Parts: sequence; C-alpha cells; structure tokens
Amino acid sequence: MLIVLCGLPGTGKTTLARLLAGRIGAVHLRIDTIEQAIVRSGLARHPVGPAGYIVGYALAEEHLRQGLTVIAESVNPLAVTRDAWRDVGSAAGAVTVEVEVVCSDAAEHRHRVTARSVDIPGLPLPDWHQVLARAYEPWEREHLVIDTAGRSPHESLAGLMRQLDIR
Repeated sequence: MLIVLCGLPGTGKTTLARLLAGRIGAVHLRIDTIEQAIVRSGLARHPVGPAGYIVGYALAEEHLRQGLTVIAESVNPLAVTRDAWRDVGSAAGAVTVEVEVVCSDAAEHRHRVTARSVDIPGLPLPDWHQVLARAYEPWEREHLVIDTAGRSPHESLAGLMRQLDIR
C-alpha cells in the first residue's frame, strides 16, 4: 500500500507519518529529508524544485515492488505531484490512499508553525506568512482528510487508522 500524506507545513504530517510508520511497520519517505540531502550534496540550493519528489517517487516504487507499505510525506501542493504519486502506486501494483492533513484552527496552526524547531539540520522552515502564501491547489478527487486541530498526535493517529481501516 502507498499512503500519501500531504498538507501545508505545520499541520502535523511528519508526526503523524512517523507514528503510523512505527505502528504498521511501513517505510516513511519524507521529501524534506530527500531535498535536504540533495542540498547537502552541493547539487542544488533551496528551493530544490522537482528533484526531491522525483527521487521520492523512485524510492517509493522500489519499496512497493518489494512488498513494503510506504508512507510518502510531503506538502504535495499540486495536482501534478498528486497524480505522480498515484502513478507510482499503479506502476507498482499497490493500492494508493491519499490523505490530506489539515489543522482547521488557524491560531493553533500558526502557533505550530512559529513554535516548531528544525529536526533536519540546515532545513529552512517557512514562517507563517510563507505558509499562507504557499501555492496549494484544491483537491479535485476523493481523498481522506485528517484534521489535527485540538487533537493529540495519538488521537489523530487513531482517526487516521480508522479511516484507513487499519486495526
């Protein structure tokens, strides 16, 4: 199975992806980690552009072909990137589930964005104004939505697992 977790920065994607990966024994592919590795290599500077996603697609397909469940985590703001993840799952013969992580409480979301710390050395984090200004195309197909506002990470995980029908 390919679980594509996406949403704006500060919604709780990484926390949720890590918890879910640990719970179900899945591979967690974080585009931020891939992009920062590309930057550290000296091949690019931020913003990296499509390179991180392209590497992520290749890694996801390889892991899926090995029979592993993959959680691909990124902002994934464009229809073209969303379509690409679905194509990866299809090429590997895997079920693909798209999950948008949101934080519907603007004050809580802003606090998360402004209070968080970098967990990948050298990764630039966006400020609140950059999050608000970020291009993020609306979804035009069915997908799951997890609202993390007012919920602990474990409560959000439980809600996601219910929606994924994972016990």
